[in-house]
Amino acid sequence: MSTTGHGATDHSHYPDAFLRDVLDRVKSIAIVGASADPVKASYFVLKYLRDAGYRVIPVNPKMAGQSILGQTAYGSLADLPEPPDMVDIFRNSTAAGGITDEAIAIGAKVVWMQLGVVNAEAAARAEAAGLTVIMNRCPKMEIQRLYGEIGRIGVNSGVLVTKKQPLKKSFKKLI
Repeated sequence: MSTTGHGATDHSHYPDAFLRDVLDRVKSIAIVGASADPVKASYFVLKYLRDAGYRVIPVNPKMAGQSILGQTAYGSLADLPEPPDMVDIFRNSTAAGGITDEAIAIGAKVVWMQLGVVNAEAAARAEAAGLTVIMNRCPKMEIQRLYGEIGRIGVNSGVLVTKKQPLKKSFKKLI
């Protein structure tokens, strides 16, 4: 992980070796904003990570006590029986601040903010507390990209990326 001249972590780029290290050392993942709806991204990611061998813990106050893919859902991170290695945030950037503070309080090691979720202030607080922070990325997509996996839509062609990209000129006509 690189730092800027002021010692702050550069969250605009994560080296592949850094992402692999995080994904290899994490064993349990609390997914905040997990859904039981099979068309929601959080459901897909929870299922994928569970099937990939991670211990997944759904966190959703509306689902507390119910089951999502055979896993008991909790109302908040504070309700978990033990701290997860990683907290994966499927909420907006503003909500990510409070969730990050909860992750710090319960002793998580990693805060991972999903695609489109960026909160630099929360990241700074987490890093000051010794946590690793990744923003605007999806662990499912990173695993598929980094490990050359054949995914649901075909082989890892290297064309798909996990960071939002501007539309190419030729595609703008289609939209």
